[in-house]
Amino acid sequence: MIAIKNIRCALLMMVLAAVTVSLPTGAQQRSPLEDADAAYSRGDFANAQKLLRPLGDQGVALAQYRLAEMYLKGEGVPQDFAEAVKWYRLAANRGDVSAQYKLATMYANGEGMPQDNILAHMWFNLSAAHGRQAGATNRDAIERLMSGGEIAEAQKLAAEWKPCTKWLWIFSRGNC
Repeated sequence: MIAIKNIRCALLMMVLAAVTVSLPTGAQQRSPLEDADAAYSRGDFANAQKLLRPLGDQGVALAQYRLAEMYLKGEGVPQDFAEAVKWYRLAANRGDVSAQYKLATMYANGEGMPQDNILAHMWFNLSAAHGRQAGATNRDAIERLMSGGEIAEAQKLAAEWKPCTKWLWIFSRGNC
């Protein structure tokens, strides 16, 4: 008789546990990227950097872009143009249009690396091709400072550019 009561009690507890687990909690769990983006948006840059860094290292373009912005502006990290360029380049190579535009601007101004009109033109051209009107405007403006050969080289680089896909990221160990 005691054994049957123990079995009934155990079954009742299992049913209650199953029902409790399946009930909605009311709050959906956010992804690490959403948490990082929320921290960035509210100006909690120390927490944003802590959350964004592993995501950026894993090839998440938005995380890479946010890290670049933080280094460019010195938000929660020391201002470091070279580090900003590094993160913009990673995000740009993942196809992030805003990163392509910002990287082009940094090449045009020589911020974080030597000034390079060819690479500035290439990245402005790519951002323009992906819908960024200011990319077209700045590409056309920088062309006035370039020779015909330089323009042809920049156009060739833009035509040959391919985004860094997930598989290329994996096989290149994050170096694309």
